[in-house]
Amino acid sequence: MKIIEIAKSSNKEIFILSNMANRHGLITGATGTGKTVSLQVLVERFSDIGVPIFLSDVKGDLTGLGSKADINDKLTAHLQKVRIDEPIPEKYPLTIWDVFGEKGHPLRATISDMGPIMISRLLGLNDVQSGVLQIIFKVADENKIMLLDLKDLRSMTKYIGENARDLGSDYGNVSSASIGAIQRGLLTLEEQGGDKFFGEPMLNINDMLQTIDGKGVINLLNAKQLMFTPRLYGVFLLWLLSELFENLPDVGDLAKPKLVFFFDEAHLLFDDSLSILQERIEQVVRLIRSKGVGVFFVTQNPLDIPDKILSQLGNRIQHALRAYTPRDQKAVKTAAETLRVNPKIDSEKAITELGVGEALVSFLDEKGAPNIVERVYIYPPKSHLGVIPQNEIDQIINNSLVAGVYEKSVDRESAYEQLQGRVEKSAKLDIEKTGEGSGGISAIFKGIGGIFKSGSGRGRRQSLGEAMAKTVVRTVSSKIAGRIVRGLLGSIKR
Repeated sequence: MKIIEIAKSSNKEIFILSNMANRHGLITGATGTGKTVSLQVLVERFSDIGVPIFLSDVKGDLTGLGSKADINDKLTAHLQKVRIDEPIPEKYPLTIWDVFGEKGHPLRATISDMGPIMISRLLGLNDVQSGVLQIIFKVADENKIMLLDLKDLRSMTKYIGENARDLGSDYGNVSSASIGAIQRGLLTLEEQGGDKFFGEPMLNINDMLQTIDGKGVINLLNAKQLMFTPRLYGVFLLWLLSELFENLPDVGDLAKPKLVFFFDEAHLLFDDSLSILQERIEQVVRLIRSKGVGVFFVTQNPLDIPDKILSQLGNRIQHALRAYTPRDQKAVKTAAETLRVNPKIDSEKAITELGVGEALVSFLDEKGAPNIVERVYIYPPKSHLGVIPQNEIDQIINNSLVAGVYEKSVDRESAYEQLQGRVEKSAKLDIEKTGEGSGGISAIFKGIGGIFKSGSGRGRRQSLGEAMAKTVVRTVSSKIAGRIVRGLLGSIKR
């Protein structure tokens, strides 16, 4: 167990116990009250004891972790006033990621790995449309068709739409309206850059669990552009948490966590979420502590977090809130009620009076119970506060442990090639045979008819091969019919 000092009250130092970090935490406060400083200090302290970090940089000002702090006269005067020693400047090991692969190492996931529930949330589907998407994934899985990128899912959706009548008896009704909604959602997602996120090579979680010279590597997600697509941002971070949950072994309570995950702008995870997705979030947060992972949510308002999840966040840092509206007043009261009472502090009143860099904190003790709330000054970061020059960022990216591993995308044969390629190839071969005098249209239909002759009947389940054969028939028929019409028109002209 390590003692992680992050703040100082009027008469003592305030710390988090490393073995309690997997009981999760919450950092809240209005804009400009010091949340970023608290976040940066926590990240530094965990890295100091060898714990890898993942955090999202939504404003683009956390790259300063990779450079030493600048101690100026203003900071020195403030520290002397609150009786805190000046920090020893230090820089930390960074790995910078970017979902779009433009300002960091690419981060990718496959469609199959993301799953229908998260894809539904990503596309903004209702319950009926989500059910159709479940069918699409089910049919692909049963026929061993890989869904890796957006064009795979688009091809599979088209196939299901074209064969909806044949699949209905086994999987339920598939309406053209639902298929259309999914296709429109995929088009929108692609325009937002989703085609860069879905594909291979997919992220190896172990690449985020590294240390350098005894310090935990800080995995920084460049989310400045990603924030323009908030639904993708929320779903991506939930997927990453789910990957950690599914791939890491159960380890119970450790002396220090394997990874600490900071989720900035946490309200985006819960806005307009499907009920089944809310359940998934709650399950992951509740159970991931057994994997040795701590999760800290960072948001402006404690009301942004659902009660079931809020109750699981044991370590609290509360910066100032403004009580201008009834909702603001409710937020202040909620924040105060979730902190353990200190008879010397009126928490509800203090929350509205805190200055920049001040906070009310309550961390878990060695038995897992919350300590009484304390009014504190957060220590200053040892790394640079704010963005660093682009040439330094480029140097960090080029020298990271995963440089060159994810930069080049891989496009394996999957649903797009299996469904589109085979149909086009079959259609081309049959058209060529027709042109060689092999019996014309009747011969084509006679040959393909043999596929359906065996075991045909109203109640018989249609195979993928049969469905593809029907698609070939439709394609060939259309092309041959076009030839006949052109030929007749040519005869008329003569």
